[in-house]
Amino acid sequence: MAKITIDGKTIEVADGTTILQAARMIGPDVAPPTMCYYSKLKTSGGYCRTCLVEVSKGSEKDPRPMPKLVASCRTTVMDGMEVKNNSSEKVTDARKGVVEFLLLNHPLDCPVCDQAGECHLQDLSYEHGSAKTRTDFERRNFEKINIGNYIQLHMNRCILCYRCVKVADQITDGRVHGVINRGDHAEISTYIENAIENDFSGNVIDVCPVGALTDKTFRFKSRVWFTKPENAHRDCPTCSGKVVVWKKGDDILRVTGRKDQWGEVEEFICNTCRFETKKTSDWTIEGPSPINNHSVISANHYEVFEKPQELTINQIRPLAIDQNND
Repeated sequence: MAKITIDGKTIEVADGTTILQAARMIGPDVAPPTMCYYSKLKTSGGYCRTCLVEVSKGSEKDPRPMPKLVASCRTTVMDGMEVKNNSSEKVTDARKGVVEFLLLNHPLDCPVCDQAGECHLQDLSYEHGSAKTRTDFERRNFEKINIGNYIQLHMNRCILCYRCVKVADQITDGRVHGVINRGDHAEISTYIENAIENDFSGNVIDVCPVGALTDKTFRFKSRVWFTKPENAHRDCPTCSGKVVVWKKGDDILRVTGRKDQWGEVEEFICNTCRFETKKTSDWTIEGPSPINNHSVISANHYEVFEKPQELTINQIRPLAIDQNND
C-alpha cells in the first residue's frame, strides 16, 4: 500500500495504482480529465496528454519533485508522493496548450455534429481551453470513406485517441480498421475500405470522445438534450442487454451502453441491441437514467433537482448554456 496526496487530499492505494486511478478514488474534484484513457481497455492512455499532473514530491525515500509534468494515466504512485492537479499553474498552462493542440485541426462542426452536448472535447475546451487559436494554416481534410451501414466516420474530427482501435482489438473477433500513415497524415481507416460489421462494432461509437464515429441510425434526428435517456434491458443472447434508450416522446431514437461518472460504458453491448431494437415493446424500461448536472442533457430533466431554490452554480450552468445557444 502507498499513501498519495493529490491537491491536499490523501488516500491509501494498492501498489501499482496509477495517479489517475488514485485521483478517481478521491473524487471528480481532483481527477484529471482524459481523452484517450479508458479503464475497460488494456494499454489505453498516454496518447492525448490531457491528464498531465505535477509531482511536487516523488516519495518518502526520494522527496525530490519530478522535473517535468507526467501523464497521470501511465505513472504509478509511490509512498509519500504528493501531486498537484488543479492547484498547479504549470498543469493549467500545459493543459491549455494540449487543448489548443487538439483543436488545431478539429473543425467547428458543433452546430451539425450529433456528438454535441455529450462531447468530451467540448467539455475539455470549455473548462481548460482558450477562446482563440494561434494558427493561420488550413485544417486537415480527409476523403470520406464508407465503413458500413451503421457507423459514420468523420475523420476530420478525429483526435487519434486509439480507443476505437483497442475496442476492435480486444472485444471483437476480427479488426479491419486501424491507424494508417504517420504524422499529420495519420488517420483511422479500414483495410481497402472494408465495412466494419462485427457484432460488437457499434461500441466504437460509445468510446469515441468526439464526433468522429457516430450512429447512422440516429444522425440528424434530434439533439441529445431534447431526448430523454432511460435505463432499459432485454433478454439478449449476445450481450447483457442492459442499455440506455434515448426517447423523444414514445419513440426510441437511439440505444447506447450505460456509462459511469467518467463517461465510460459499464458493459459493451451488441449491434442487435444498439441498432435493430428501436421499439418500446422490445425493452423493459427501468426508469430515468442518472444525469450528471455537468451535462447540458440535464437541462430538460428538472426532476433531478429536489429544491430548485437551492441550485448550485454547477447545476445552473447547463441551463445557462442552453439558453445562450437558443
